[in-house]
Amino acid sequence: MSTVKIYLFGQLSVECNEKVWRGPEGYKARELFCYLLIHRNGPQSRERLAGLLWEESSTAQSKKYLRQALWQLQSAYDGHLGKTDGRLLLVSPEWVQVNPEIELWVDVTAFNHAFSRLRAGRFDESSARVLDDAARLYKEDLLVGWYQDWLLYERERLQNMYLIMLDKLAEYCEAERDYAAGVDYGARILHYDPAREHTHQQIMRMYYLAGDRTAALRQFDRCVESLKKELDVGPAPGTLALREQICAEPLTQPSAVSPLPTAESLALLPSILTNLKQLQDKLVEMQRGLQRDIQTVEQILPRLEGAAKKSRE
Repeated sequence: MSTVKIYLFGQLSVECNEKVWRGPEGYKARELFCYLLIHRNGPQSRERLAGLLWEESSTAQSKKYLRQALWQLQSAYDGHLGKTDGRLLLVSPEWVQVNPEIELWVDVTAFNHAFSRLRAGRFDESSARVLDDAARLYKEDLLVGWYQDWLLYERERLQNMYLIMLDKLAEYCEAERDYAAGVDYGARILHYDPAREHTHQQIMRMYYLAGDRTAALRQFDRCVESLKKELDVGPAPGTLALREQICAEPLTQPSAVSPLPTAESLALLPSILTNLKQLQDKLVEMQRGLQRDIQTVEQILPRLEGAAKKSRE
């Protein structure tokens, strides 16, 4: 018996025995199919399904449309993939469910299972391989081109999970000194979230630890450009401090894999400390200047408001 493979990242696609099926012809039947697959963990209320998929119709009409869509879906599945592994749907007067007894592999389900390993304790090489395989399933967003409210929520949820996966993998690669792979994970994050400053910092650090100061500084420039374009803000003090550190002195290796300090590295600590103190002094002075400006505005603002009120009277 062959396993049916269903892909929901990107466009709906069903594969079995070298056959490819794009789902039932009816648009609502396809939407129902995808919803039931994404929520395959238990029965779904018929009343809720009818109201969700046909919210602009009356209760009686929406329930009729649901019955029609269920029939279209089951008939299309049987017609394209056969009945050798049982019925696709289990249906009662109150609920509907994808048959848990049939062999279905769904990319979103595999993706969710892999994500659950992040909360399972120690993250090791085996966990990293599982997570990397899951991240490769995310070729595009969920059901590209669909814009139903329920789907937009699921799409955002899965995209956030994907970014968390990539972030965890990038951290693992940095700790293992696999900087090229770590930079690749970071670039995939920035494809979806160009203003993610933490990731820019991470890539800057890995480029430099890999011995490419120029690439690290270019990443800083890309960070500044993205923050300005996306959020109209400048880089955080931490990003500026990291750039100064890259320009001034070698970075410390990640603590998880740091070698014992050598006499040469210990000799560098006084100059690093001096640079950090100088940066701290600059930040303190900037903070004081900002506080003075705030106080000035607070003093002037009431007088301006009073003058404006008198002119209106």
